[in-house]
Amino acid sequence: MNTSIRYLRPATCYAEAPNLWINVGETAFAYRDLGPQGGVPVVLLNHWGAVLDNFDPRIVDGLATKHHVIATNYRGIGTSGGTAPLTIAEMAHDAIALIRTLGFQKVDLLGFSLGGFVAQDITLKAPDLVRKLILTGTGPAGGKGIKQVGAVSWPLIIKGLLTLRDPKTYLFFTSTANGRQAAKAFLDRLKERKAGRDKGPTPRAFLRQLKAIKAWGQQAPQDLGRIDIPVLIANGDNDIMVPTVNSTDMARRIPGAQLVIYDDAGHGGIFQNHADFVPKALSFLGA
Repeated sequence: MNTSIRYLRPATCYAEAPNLWINVGETAFAYRDLGPQGGVPVVLLNHWGAVLDNFDPRIVDGLATKHHVIATNYRGIGTSGGTAPLTIAEMAHDAIALIRTLGFQKVDLLGFSLGGFVAQDITLKAPDLVRKLILTGTGPAGGKGIKQVGAVSWPLIIKGLLTLRDPKTYLFFTSTANGRQAAKAFLDRLKERKAGRDKGPTPRAFLRQLKAIKAWGQQAPQDLGRIDIPVLIANGDNDIMVPTVNSTDMARRIPGAQLVIYDDAGHGGIFQNHADFVPKALSFLGA
């Protein structure tokens, strides 16, 4: 597909960003972009089961005030073609190929949860491609509790079905008053886009991604000391999906990494604290 459509109608906010596709090999990958063209773009890599509509509009819009931001879907997710990979390594290879097909020689990466696994792997596989790295709600290969994501998540997914609430209420946020308020605000933001919404993940893709997450949790640790670019790590202090100790572990192992831990916050700490996180991210990316 011709990517020139990216430059025809700049969107003013993520809720209005057009859906775009680009062929990488024989697979069409869905993406949206926003913000000023030129410079080093920020590529967003999202969580387990996420489609384009699961990126927090406040974070995307905030980053796009200063940067060209590109939100992507994984293979086999949403309106991207192909079959969802069973390993993080395959997702990383896909993302590298997508970035290069879009014509970029250097990018910044922001990975949340599963996206943070993929972002680490991209940085280690293609170090010349990544300028700066933001890792949020995530952990390293072989990290504590990561192989248990399914065991932790399924009861809360069922709870969401039984209580008629989005499971992210329980998975991403604490059960305190602050947490519940933040969950509602976040889920309301995800509904701001009215037209051209992405297609939800299929059960098969959802389960295949879970297998990739479990495999990441079981694999041997990577040498994070090889990451010699600026890194910002952020999480809540009570992440039940990817335990917060993984964030402190990555900060210890990656030379010079900056660490931000939000109080009374869970896996979605950057969503709950977007008003604080966005300025920190902009300062980090602009430094």
